[in-house]
Amino acid sequence: MAIASLAFSPIVSAEEGDGAFTFLWENDAIAGTDHHYTNGVEFSYLSVEDGLWDWFRTGSSVLPGVSTKDHLRVGVSLGQSIFTPDDTEATEPLPDQRPYAGWLYLGVAVIADHGNQLDTWVLNLGVVGPSAQGEEVQNGFHEHVTHDDDAMGWDNQLVETFGYQLLYEHRWQNIAGDGKQQVGPLQLDFSPHVGFSLGNIGTYANAGITLRIGTNLSNDFGVPRIRPSLPGSAFFDPADGFGWYVFAGVDARAVAYNIFLEGDAATYDVDLDKETFVYDGQAGLAVVWRKFRFAYTYVIRSKEYKGQAQPDRFGSVGMTFRF
Repeated sequence: MAIASLAFSPIVSAEEGDGAFTFLWENDAIAGTDHHYTNGVEFSYLSVEDGLWDWFRTGSSVLPGVSTKDHLRVGVSLGQSIFTPDDTEATEPLPDQRPYAGWLYLGVAVIADHGNQLDTWVLNLGVVGPSAQGEEVQNGFHEHVTHDDDAMGWDNQLVETFGYQLLYEHRWQNIAGDGKQQVGPLQLDFSPHVGFSLGNIGTYANAGITLRIGTNLSNDFGVPRIRPSLPGSAFFDPADGFGWYVFAGVDARAVAYNIFLEGDAATYDVDLDKETFVYDGQAGLAVVWRKFRFAYTYVIRSKEYKGQAQPDRFGSVGMTFRF
């Protein structure tokens, strides 16, 4: 099966003729743990501004928040996310812990740039279950890279399921003004967002805000992550040559359904009572140099089901190259 999500986002004041490739890697080993959301990888391509889908621009809008007068970008991505229980040594079913699961997906997105606001629509299609190759990737990584023991309970993973997910995000760039608030020699930026997800992978509504302090903040909307997450932009404008910022943010989600907690396992009945409200808190650093951006994000995710021992922690590394 094909894979991947399309998590991409545009940017303000981008030069026509430049697209972007982005690589994202998220792993709990970066934060010193090895369970729950344990690994995520995503590769994405973002088109040049107004470079594709001329029919979309000339025709009437079919998506709320997307106008034929907007600057449009489209993107494609492919990715994989892996989830495991706390006890990865047990071979028997663990109905009171989150089940093993892999999610392999392919996505497309449309982004409408309104100047200092962005509307993003994403459609992800893929597979949950053995075809997602979660066992092969995790245990292969343990064997060849970290030299850890294999996770032993993959025979109990979620059953083969076709997955679909429609996501929407609206983002503002600096509600406090024109993006040039100063703190000494540095700029300050408050950027809120709202959104939702519909589908059998996850159904939720979310909202949050990000604070950034640094230089050349108007060059992007923050760093991207694998969803569910705080939003960012997979595109950036390196017109100033060099820039950097530190950031912190929070995203709150009201969760109606999460397949990775409520899906059907192969050998037992999953018996988890999910938390309705889940929060992500994150902080990190982004550096832009010429046509390259590097970012590191440390994430704390609140407990996702009742009985979970502690919140999850993981790191996210993002690299974007403009061309």
